[in-house]
Amino acid sequence: MSGRADAGTADGPLVVGVGARRGVTAAEVLDLIATARAASGCAARPVAALATVEAKAAEPGLVGAARRLGVPLRAFPAAALAAVRVPAPSAAAAAAVGTPSVAEAAALLAAGPGAVLIAGKRSSARPGRPARATCALAVSTGGRPLYRQ
Repeated sequence: MSGRADAGTADGPLVVGVGARRGVTAAEVLDLIATARAASGCAARPVAALATVEAKAAEPGLVGAARRLGVPLRAFPAAALAAVRVPAPSAAAAAAVGTPSVAEAAALLAAGPGAVLIAGKRSSARPGRPARATCALAVSTGGRPLYRQ
């Protein structure tokens, strides 16, 4: 459940994994998701779900973003996320919520068996403003290997 897929050849539903700091706004989350989708060439592909760690499942910015997208917000225990191999683990995330990956691992778990990342972790940081959210995009390939080297 890792690797990278080409956005044009992976045909499963798009799942967005999201990590967030307390107080993140839905607007910041939605802007980050739109930027990540555009950068990966899948802006037109519909989002099937947002996914995060259980500790952040009630964060108003995440709940609001899922509501505005009209998709469920799926939450996973930190231990389940920690078991997923990801390309960009974070010591800060591990210290904060008990898993070295929220965005990438949640996207992969929510996309299901055969899932691959089509966009790795991206943050909402802007000049003069710290990041309050991260996101990653994943799709299920239905078990077909679509890895990009």
